[in-house]
Amino acid sequence: MGGELLPPGDGGLDDVVLSWQGADVAAVRLPQLADSLDHILAAMERAKGRPLADLDRREKQEVVRVLEGRGAFSVRHGVETVAGALGVSRFTVYNYLNREKTS
Repeated sequence: MGGELLPPGDGGLDDVVLSWQGADVAAVRLPQLADSLDHILAAMERAKGRPLADLDRREKQEVVRVLEGRGAFSVRHGVETVAGALGVSRFTVYNYLNREKTS
């Protein structure tokens, strides 16, 4: 997801410090959530073997379901970003999300 590994002393307040047997061994700087969404979408495209916009409706609904589970739509402009990657409108993404909630 685009995290960065740092020496433990270089970790900031927002970084995750990893410890092993009581000693700090590394810090992980996580990317901003918006950057993570781009990484997730790219990984999903690689896994599918083709652009997400080329998926059929059922596959796009599955992608939205997975992204919802990963919190993608809590990111500012998450719906717009996903809609662009899927080649659909924001309205369609909202329909996919609402379909999941009513099922």
